[in-house]
Amino acid sequence: MTCTGTDNKNCLIIIIHKMKKMNLYAITFLIVLLASVGLSAQEQPKKKLPASMPKKVKNVVENKCYGCHNINSKNDKAKEDLDFTTLDGLGKIKKIGAYKHIIETIEKEEMPPQKFLARNPDKKLTEEEAKLIMDWAKKEASSLIGK
Repeated sequence: MTCTGTDNKNCLIIIIHKMKKMNLYAITFLIVLLASVGLSAQEQPKKKLPASMPKKVKNVVENKCYGCHNINSKNDKAKEDLDFTTLDGLGKIKKIGAYKHIIETIEKEEMPPQKFLARNPDKKLTEEEAKLIMDWAKKEASSLIGK
């Protein structure tokens, strides 16, 4: 139905009705859009740690290291230095270098950094955890060198 000058009242009613329908569609669309954005923002990156990593080592890495050392980390320097999610995909030489870096960094007690530990003291590696990670890294590097 089109609006003519003779039936302004009907024309106004039709326009209001169409606007209500459009608003309903627009509101529904916005709700669906916001809900999907909210859900995707809550999804956490999947933890893809090296397959060769024993369960005890994985537990320590997940709890103390993975928050910064993964591809989705906001800490660019940490993920550039070491990204646990890409470790399996590295070539032999780079992988040996990564294991050496893990060992040296933990031996020097540079990880986790003091600035980070000031805000997150629960992330400090215990002596046992540090030894566990270093022993694993040494074993992995040695097995690669022997190949």
